[in-house]
Amino acid sequence: MANHKSSIKRIRQTIKKTERNRFYRTRLKNIVKDVRSAIEAGNKEEATAAFKIANKQIHTFVSKGILKKETAARKVSRLHKAVNAI
Repeated sequence: MANHKSSIKRIRQTIKKTERNRFYRTRLKNIVKDVRSAIEAGNKEEATAAFKIANKQIHTFVSKGILKKETAARKVSRLHKAVNAI
């Protein structure tokens, strides 16, 4: 256990941040899964609609500091390429 006030505060902050990030990462996985399932079903309209939602959410996660900008760009690019391949 930490002895300094600053260390104790840092532990509290890390716990909060970890829980918040876990929520957003799970949300990200579900959003990407929705797009992938629409692609596998071959439904272009549903895949496009799901991609629009995913694109907006992924960039929101960048602004919240959950994802890095390059990681988000890579994910969006791969999803976009898959949607266009239908």
